[in-house]
Amino acid sequence: MKKEHQTVVLGEPLTLKDFIAVARNGASVEFSDEYRARVKRSRALVEQWVDEEKVMYGVTTGFGALCTKAIDKEETAQLQENILLSHSVSVGQPLSIEQVRGTMLMVLQNLGQGYSGVGLTVLEQYRNFLNLGLTPWAPGDGSVGYLSPEAHMAMVLIGGGKAYLNSELLEGREALAKVNLEPLVLGSKEGLGLISGTTSSTAMAALAIWDLLNAAKSADIIGALTLEVSRGVLDAFDPRVMQVRPHPDQARTAENVRAVLKGSGIMEKYKGSRVQDALSLRCIPQLHGAAKKTLLDAKAAIEIEMNACCDNPIVWPEDGNEAVISACNADSSYVGMEMDSACIAAVGLAKMSERRNNRLIDESLSGYPWFCIKKPGLNSGLMIPQYTQAGLLNEMRMLATPSTIDNTPTCGNQEDYVAMGYNACKKAGAAAEKLEYILAIELLSGYQAQQFLDRDVSRGAGSAAVLKTVGELVPVMEKDLFLYPYIVALRELIHTGELIKTVEHVTGPLN
Repeated sequence: MKKEHQTVVLGEPLTLKDFIAVARNGASVEFSDEYRARVKRSRALVEQWVDEEKVMYGVTTGFGALCTKAIDKEETAQLQENILLSHSVSVGQPLSIEQVRGTMLMVLQNLGQGYSGVGLTVLEQYRNFLNLGLTPWAPGDGSVGYLSPEAHMAMVLIGGGKAYLNSELLEGREALAKVNLEPLVLGSKEGLGLISGTTSSTAMAALAIWDLLNAAKSADIIGALTLEVSRGVLDAFDPRVMQVRPHPDQARTAENVRAVLKGSGIMEKYKGSRVQDALSLRCIPQLHGAAKKTLLDAKAAIEIEMNACCDNPIVWPEDGNEAVISACNADSSYVGMEMDSACIAAVGLAKMSERRNNRLIDESLSGYPWFCIKKPGLNSGLMIPQYTQAGLLNEMRMLATPSTIDNTPTCGNQEDYVAMGYNACKKAGAAAEKLEYILAIELLSGYQAQQFLDRDVSRGAGSAAVLKTVGELVPVMEKDLFLYPYIVALRELIHTGELIKTVEHVTGPLN
């Protein structure tokens, strides 16, 4: 995580870019006056209703199937600690630092809408965690949409659990002491509020959709490079073709490819050499466009969720109409279904990339030496990276099986329908990473194939910039090399957005 000298102020709508600044890049978090005021207003109502012994789910009752069990006023604080203890049961590998930071940010957003009744002191403590680089440890397996990973995180607030500080994993109380923070005693509603909602699902979805959108734009660039080195036909990207099938993202993709290849002497030299290309080349606007539409739909849903109250129950603070309402905004269907769809879109981008790559390394299709190496046989060249693509693509197809179609009732059938959005959001992050590697391998082949293409003929402005940047990271392959570091370096070029910046520096902003 790189530390950004940036501050994100909560209280106004949060964008996906703001989210990434905090979760991934370490930007600081502050609260606006409005944020503080609405938190205090809803907290005052909860405290009033506890004094009045008003029946409130999870405050003066038990949880889930135990909602019929009354809790004495004197026991409400203990109830909030108990919910963290009993719900900290997710298992397996821990969530990443950025996933946990993102979840804490989503907790602040969720509870800071002013409809939860959680006190400002609790929210200030999570804000301190983000700003001081203290990150709770939370196992990532075994959630149906919420509760358990969030409970592990919240344990650190009360001095339990574990937390990372400067990459060191410490007991929660020790980590607090090192940054001069004291454990909190939770008040009524606060334990429940900290674990309820779509906070971890939304955080993982936001990280994944940022990477998937970045990968989709990178796929346009890499696909254009492959089209050029394949001496392809640019007619398939003609604006008139896009006009008669007016899907906006299809047209925008074609425009991107044309921008990358603008001024290409290669495309001009081989113009008319064949009528049309294979689908993996001429269908880039159609498939990339469809994938981008799916991803952009997901982004829109995620940004709504990021700025919503997904707590249960909600506290309605309107003067004269105050109420505590039990419902189910904690349901993860919106983000879950969107990310199941995003995984399918990612597979679409990946399967086309793999086929484009295969065309470059197959002598019978490209006209270049087998596997883009001068002495195939003695050298394997780029034979095996395509195996890696095939293996990654197989994993991505498994990840594209929807999570949200499942239903395993929980909580003594009080929760007889379960959205299962958590795993959809979690696997989307894994799908994004694999897509980045698949694209990196296509980029590697596109670069290595250049040594067999007319060197005295100009490339497109965008593709020339890509080749120059890749050439600073990867040597021209004269014989077999240890390829792993170059694949990793090219994936990082994609993941960080540097590939896009390289092209946009000469083309202007791409769609």
